[in-house]
Amino acid sequence: MTDPAPRRPLPAEPAVPGRPCPAAAALQVVGEKWSLLVVRELLFGVVRFTDIARNTGAPRDRLTARLRTLEQAGVVERRRAEGDEHRNEYHLTEAGRDLAPVLFSLVEWGNTWLFDQPLAQLHHRPSPDGAPDTHRHELRPATTCTTCGEVVGPGQVTVTPHSGGDSGR
Repeated sequence: MTDPAPRRPLPAEPAVPGRPCPAAAALQVVGEKWSLLVVRELLFGVVRFTDIARNTGAPRDRLTARLRTLEQAGVVERRRAEGDEHRNEYHLTEAGRDLAPVLFSLVEWGNTWLFDQPLAQLHHRPSPDGAPDTHRHELRPATTCTTCGEVVGPGQVTVTPHSGGDSGR
């Protein structure tokens, strides 16, 4: 297995009070409800402001503010719509696309713990280029260790801080 490609840090490193924690820092960027719903829509290919507003139910002023914040954080990029120089489209950056497993897990968690029947199901279609759906099936997200291939569950992870501090364990 090859080492993952180096990640480009986002424009600003968030200040996190308390224990140094990447999850807390991530929540400062994408932890607000409308932010995650914007990422959801962009993951599903919805790129126009009016469609994002309709599908999220976000007030237009809040949606504008969240898109601006996500753009400044390097999660979303704004582009001119093809064929219409007066409209913008929004697209996920690499950092934004890396949120896909988080959103997929939230959908799974919501279906499992909040509803008697699943409200929405995700499907795995490995050919996003328009090839026939010969392998399409329900997606069941899981956290898998890329080193050993095992599914990782609660109690199977420890934290080791990189620069001083106490991991709390």
